[in-house]
Parts: sequence; structure tokens; C-alpha cells
Amino acid sequence: MRQVTIGQGGPETSCLGVGAMSFAEFYGPTTEENSWAILDAAIEAGVTHIDTSNVYGNGRSENAIGAYLKDNPAARDHFHIATKGGITTDKDGNRCFDNSPEHLEAMLDASLQRLGIDCVDLYYVHRRDPSRPIEAVAETMGRLVAKGKCKQIGFSEIAPSSLRRAHAVYPVAAVQSEYSLATRFPELGLVQTCAELGTTLVAFSPVCRSLLTDTPLSAEIIPSLPFLKSAPRFQEPNLSANLALTEPFRALAAEMRLPASGLAIAWLLAQGAHILPIPGTRSVSHFRELVQGANTVLSQEDLRRIDAILPVGWAHGDRYNDAQWIGPERYC
Repeated sequence: MRQVTIGQGGPETSCLGVGAMSFAEFYGPTTEENSWAILDAAIEAGVTHIDTSNVYGNGRSENAIGAYLKDNPAARDHFHIATKGGITTDKDGNRCFDNSPEHLEAMLDASLQRLGIDCVDLYYVHRRDPSRPIEAVAETMGRLVAKGKCKQIGFSEIAPSSLRRAHAVYPVAAVQSEYSLATRFPELGLVQTCAELGTTLVAFSPVCRSLLTDTPLSAEIIPSLPFLKSAPRFQEPNLSANLALTEPFRALAAEMRLPASGLAIAWLLAQGAHILPIPGTRSVSHFRELVQGANTVLSQEDLRRIDAILPVGWAHGDRYNDAQWIGPERYC
């Protein structure tokens, strides 16, 4: 499988990663055994990057990975492991963000304990705390590297201007952002700034939470999923419109003898050598479809046909509702 360099002069990982939010039942019921099967399939396919967070299932995702590593000690050398910290709750139970040195280190220590390892390969600030200059937060993260608790640092959902400010203080190896055929705002500065600075763009939700697959989540299932049932793209009439608009994409993928999810991954990888998609799945068969896409190189004619079917701005509805937009930085 093709490789991606994490940060300027950093380690190489596979060009496809495992988004481990799905290990915490974000998209429906799962088991630890099922998550382990995904990790087994990743090793078999040469997929080396795992992306998780302390808040996925309140540690459930990290616990599943840690149990797998304990049961398969050699897997630690195979996997490049990333986790995140910075999201918490206030005394009333409301979600908030804390980028203080004490909080970020304490959350990393807890993550390391759940994962059963001494150091993560990459530690992100999951959300920016607007009360703290990002330069100070970059210094904090750099000190965690110096302490040997993480090897590189990253940020999630920040603006290109914030990336530049942080990177001027300490090298930012990766920025995580939603990016897919349905969500193309990173092309308005983030894709370019990451390439300029040697920062890897880690693309989450690369198949648009199932819309860019052969089996999109149905209107009957969505109400059972807390995040999606309130996400504008998955509410009517947007959902029906988006399902209809993506049908020609599924047809094109079938014509190209690819699964739709694989074609979506191949398209994303064609947007830059510094882009690392991290799809999440609870299905080994679906994971193998994603791997097929990672091993596919598209021609310029292929890309032209895809853009003709799903041009920029085709999706109906925002990717987040007003509450979900609290935290990610808007920059365009």
C-alpha cells in the first residue's frame, strides 16, 4: 500500500487509516471482538495508522485498542497510534474545551493507560480552547513530546491561520479535518497550507458518514443514531436529495468495478500526497472495500467524471447543526 509521511520528515504510515470512533458504537452497536476483527484485517492489508480519542465512548475505543495490543503484543510495532484530548464537560455536564497544560497531560496519561502503552505516536488537540492562544497550546504539546509521552503533535478542526500560528512555535505533524467529495471546504486553504508546511491532512468522514457508499444508512436507522439524527444532511428533505444525488456516483463506481466507498477513498487520495483518510467501519467486508480504494490510482478522466457527477457544493444541508459547530474553526 502507498505510504504517507506524517509531518515534515516524520514516520511513514499507510495512505489509509482506521478511524476508531466506530469502535465506540457511534454508528451503531458493535463489540470488542468486532473491533479486533477490523484491526486483524488492517494488519493483513498493511494498514498501519489508527486514529482514536479519549472521548470516543468515554474511553471505550481506546480500551478496545489497548486490549487488542495486550493480546497481540507484536501489533504495537505495526500500528502508528494517534489519539486526542481537549474535550471535556463543565460542572453542569455541558461539553466544553480545555487546552490547559494540566488537562492535556492528564488526558494523555489516561489515554496511555487505556491503550496500555508508554507513548503515542501522535497526540492531537481535539478542539481549540478559544480562551488560550494557540501558540501557548503548541508549547504545551511540545513539552509532552519532550517528556516522551507522544512523538508528534496535531490539531483537529482548526483554520489554516491557526495552523500557521501553531506551527511557528512547534512543528504540527497533522491536522484532522472532515474532507470528502461532500465536504470540500478544506480546499479553501487547509489542503494548501498543510502541503506548504509539510503537515499531514488527516481526513475524517471520507465517505460522508455512509452517503458515499453502496449501502447508505437508511431513514429508518438514522433516528437511532444521536449524532446523525440531528445532522442537517441526514434530515429530510436533505437526506432524500443526497441519496438521489449520490446514486449516479454508485453507478459510476460499479462501472469502474469498484465499491462506491473505495472510489470515494481513491478520489480523496488523488487530491494530494499528504492526505490520509481515516474511515470508520464496523464491518470487515466494508473495510476491505476501503482498502481496495486505497490501492486504486485514478486517471484524470476518472476524476473528471467524478467531478461531473458530484460537483463542488452538491450536498444538501450543512455537515453540522448549530450545536455541533461549537468548537470547529470556521474560516471560509
